[in-house]
Amino acid sequence: MKVMNASELYDPEFRELIKLKKPTVIIPVGSLEQHGAHLPITTDSDIVTEIASRLAKKCGFIVFPTINYGISFEHSPLFNTSLPTIDLRTILANIVISLVENGITSIIILNGHHGNHDTLKRLQKKYSRAQAIPPNIYKQLKFRYESYWHFMKHEFDHAGFVETSLMLAISDKVKMKKAKKGFTTKGMSEKEIQRINKLSTQSGGFPKVAKNGVWGDPTGATKKDGEKFLAEIVRNLAKECQT
Repeated sequence: MKVMNASELYDPEFRELIKLKKPTVIIPVGSLEQHGAHLPITTDSDIVTEIASRLAKKCGFIVFPTINYGISFEHSPLFNTSLPTIDLRTILANIVISLVENGITSIIILNGHHGNHDTLKRLQKKYSRAQAIPPNIYKQLKFRYESYWHFMKHEFDHAGFVETSLMLAISDKVKMKKAKKGFTTKGMSEKEIQRINKLSTQSGGFPKVAKNGVWGDPTGATKKDGEKFLAEIVRNLAKECQT
């Protein structure tokens, strides 16, 4: 099935498509932040864009442009370009409202960065409040929000084995010679892991946990593993999104 994205859509044909087919639109959301010395700062956006494209091809959805900026204050003072929570929610809420007003009522927001999770999840709440989808719009929606890493079995990371493998599968920008092992939770108690997880999500907390900006060990990452992860994620996402 052919991938259809916004760059291939023209007004008269698109309006006719909306009227006849009632298509599902995917809005990928990423981030612009450090991913160690071996991955580009666009990693989250690159990965979620690829997954959205593959999902659209498999299911016949339409991919809209990726929102490349997210909420990454936890990475300070390592590099990040971040939006305040209220701004990201405002942007997405207004995009959703606009799509509904144009006749698109099936929307998937696909998240590629953990720091966006709480903000994006709140878009699903059926309440009328600033920066949220109002009830009169929400009741018209078939709306789904998903974070792609929930659709794979392997433990997720940041610039570690999983993300590096995914990037090897989709990009030629990975510098494996600069890949170094980062922080790992191996041998820690569940209580200590919870404490560390909480610290890492606070503003400026991630570098206190993972000094080199890496959570996990990217040194054994391979393109083959990345392709396996992509296939697994897209397969499981497609199954979920078609229910």
